[in-house]
Amino acid sequence: MPEPIVGLHHVTTIASDPQRNLDFYTELLGLRLVKRTVNFDDPGTYHFYFGDDAGSPGTLLTFFPWPHSTRGSGGVGETSATSFSVPAASLDYWEARLLAAGTPAEKSPDRFGKPVLTFADTDGTKLELIGDAETPAPKPSRHSTVAAEHAIHGFSGVTLCEAGFESTANVLEKMGYKQTVSEGNRFRFASTAPGASFASYIDILVQTQLAYGRMGAGSVHHIAFRAPDDAAQLA
Repeated sequence: MPEPIVGLHHVTTIASDPQRNLDFYTELLGLRLVKRTVNFDDPGTYHFYFGDDAGSPGTLLTFFPWPHSTRGSGGVGETSATSFSVPAASLDYWEARLLAAGTPAEKSPDRFGKPVLTFADTDGTKLELIGDAETPAPKPSRHSTVAAEHAIHGFSGVTLCEAGFESTANVLEKMGYKQTVSEGNRFRFASTAPGASFASYIDILVQTQLAYGRMGAGSVHHIAFRAPDDAAQLA
């Protein structure tokens, strides 16, 4: 059997206006524009990579900006939230920073014992900051105006909206994930790879009352996972 998936590598989302997208993630969230390339399936479209200063796997939120694209709608079959990890003491800082910039932000009930701040980007992409007592040493962007002690460390995980969790759970288990805890209709899966803790969570949120989502600006296009090495990926 291949070695278990270690965790997330990157999450790719659809945006509309390229400059507005760039400003939000670099100026407000303080991420680094690690790379600007093109969508290889659509070379007329940019592909932006935002992450920590080193462009580390597990920190990269990337975007295909399609100008004038219509906004997507959330629902079953969609990634309903992408979560970043920050120090637990930093949520007040981030709430104040977002509100001062005109971005609505709201503290949600604790999730599995950790505080949560929810907000959205300019296209409606649902984002969360998870307060972690223990986070890996950050590599903040050298250009960021965010105080280094409050910098985003990388992903915590993603939430998948499903009508039921069994089929997706089966896939995750084959990839080396294991259900660890649950709260109500939220089921958490974590990588079983040795030492996996960073960007390693996948939550399935069962919402049977929702219709299927529709992809567009603000929707996650795909999630990429990271294997421990080339040999594991080939296996």
